[in-house]
Amino acid sequence: MREISVELIAERVAQLCQEANFDLPPDVLDALKKAKDREESIQGKRILGEICENAGIAEEERVPLCQDTGMVLVFVEIGQEVHVTGGPLTEAINTGVARGYMDGYLRKSVVSDPLNRRNTGDNTPAVIYYDVVPGETFRITVMPKGFGSENCTALGMLKPADGLDGVKRFVVDAVDKAGPNPCPPVTVGVGIGGTADRALLLAKRALLRDLGSSHLDPQVAALERELLDKVNNLGYGPGGLGGRVTALALHIETYPTHIAGLPVAVCINCHAARHKIWEWRGQEDE
Repeated sequence: MREISVELIAERVAQLCQEANFDLPPDVLDALKKAKDREESIQGKRILGEICENAGIAEEERVPLCQDTGMVLVFVEIGQEVHVTGGPLTEAINTGVARGYMDGYLRKSVVSDPLNRRNTGDNTPAVIYYDVVPGETFRITVMPKGFGSENCTALGMLKPADGLDGVKRFVVDAVDKAGPNPCPPVTVGVGIGGTADRALLLAKRALLRDLGSSHLDPQVAALERELLDKVNNLGYGPGGLGGRVTALALHIETYPTHIAGLPVAVCINCHAARHKIWEWRGQEDE
């Protein structure tokens, strides 16, 4: 049995919140640079260059990549042999989020109630997902999700008879309806299967994959490539001002489902596809 303190967890979550908002992941920055090389639109090339320049300024000056510093999603992978000491884990995570946003002077965007709209003042609570796994793993992924892209989320409860063609139409239509609103070039996460809520979570998790990575199932990987081409053929381009690069990547995750259903969810990330990961390794992290 390994023990990890809530204070250490709060400290690391605070760091992750700031780093995710200041530092664009290397795979995303690399994808943006490659997109600039293949973009045919002069204006699109200019926009991609400015996005990369902005990322450099944010990293150097430790300021946010975007004014919308997001609502924080936290994915926790905790081993059955790990014991959290000193208090509740959820409380520690929210303490870390509050500390990270307050100390990092990040915009506080969370309201305490969806109807009365009163700001909580520290960007909590986070949206937290727990996976209990065998062993002594403790891994946290922090994903600040801006709502320009989050508002473009789509869920389709398709019928099995809609088949693969129905899935393709739904995904492309969802990106088409989003248009320029999610600040392209975007990353598109697609969840297929499970229940309505599971499909949406799959789509969210798909956004955490390394950009351009392929699904292990060759059939799904081929579908990812086909849908990415279809999305880029929509022509929205960087900044929604026209071009070939509407999306940097399209990732699909699947799950078994009911004989009577075919849930499909689409979740979109803006070009600032922000996330940071911390994996606890024991005493060296103390």
